[in-house]
Amino acid sequence: MSLASRTLQLGRPFGAVRPRVPPRRFRLRGSDTTWGIAFLVPYVAVFVAFVVYPIMFGLWMGHDPALYDMLFSDPQYLTIVLNTLVFTAFGVNVQMFLAFLLSGFFMSRSWWIRSLLAIYLIPWALPALTAFVSIHYMTVSQYGFLDSLWRAVTGEDGPMFLVSRSLATTTNIVSYIWKWMPFWTLIFIAGRMAIPQDVYEAAEIDGASGWRQLVHITFPLIANVYLVSTLLFTIWTIGDFPTVYFVSSGAPARQTDVLATYGFHMAFDFGYPNRGVAAMMSALPVLIPAVLLLMRRIRVTGVQL
Repeated sequence: MSLASRTLQLGRPFGAVRPRVPPRRFRLRGSDTTWGIAFLVPYVAVFVAFVVYPIMFGLWMGHDPALYDMLFSDPQYLTIVLNTLVFTAFGVNVQMFLAFLLSGFFMSRSWWIRSLLAIYLIPWALPALTAFVSIHYMTVSQYGFLDSLWRAVTGEDGPMFLVSRSLATTTNIVSYIWKWMPFWTLIFIAGRMAIPQDVYEAAEIDGASGWRQLVHITFPLIANVYLVSTLLFTIWTIGDFPTVYFVSSGAPARQTDVLATYGFHMAFDFGYPNRGVAAMMSALPVLIPAVLLLMRRIRVTGVQL
């Protein structure tokens, strides 16, 4: 039987298009909705209890303008802000630059470099308390390890790192870099591994050296990762508490405190929790633009190589 005759038997003219049946929409039954809500409620409750409530309560504690009048009239506050800016600027940018360079070194396939990478990751793997308290006792006084080593080598007294404000600030920054640089090195290693090897082979054929490949190939291709990592790390660093608290403890005489440690001392040592919250909220004019820029960068580029 021909196609035309079979079509006539089916009751529609030859060549006619079969009407498209709309797909049936899936609808939740009452029991499905109940189970869905039952599974969703605990997550919503945790989000409200541990995210929404602390943020709203913190904003409520620091909403009084009189708190900021007292905060800005404190002669130590300007020093605290300057310390935070210096700690953030050097701690983030020096760390990112060194991590980017070291990521190229650790891209080697040599077994001894792979072994060295495992050792290099130890500071990041250590708990912050263990790492920073060890550094504190190495630099705390003339009896610390570094001052004792200085005296043994030179025969003179050491610089007493935590007595000088500049040396104590430098100690905080170096400790922060030492602790977190392995993590960002891994991030940049992952970014480098996503670059096609064909690009480097073509550059070698064109006579591009290692530094030219670094400047004209590697960095442009992971520039998005570098920028997003820098923005994210800046947000983290502005609110960093353990480094300064455990390494220098604000020495000498609270001259190396940052906003996080200053707010902590105000809230728990001096009994002014609202003023401590206001100290951290005073960083919002820097944090909010950084967060908006970070979100915009992620949305526009997708952090793609």
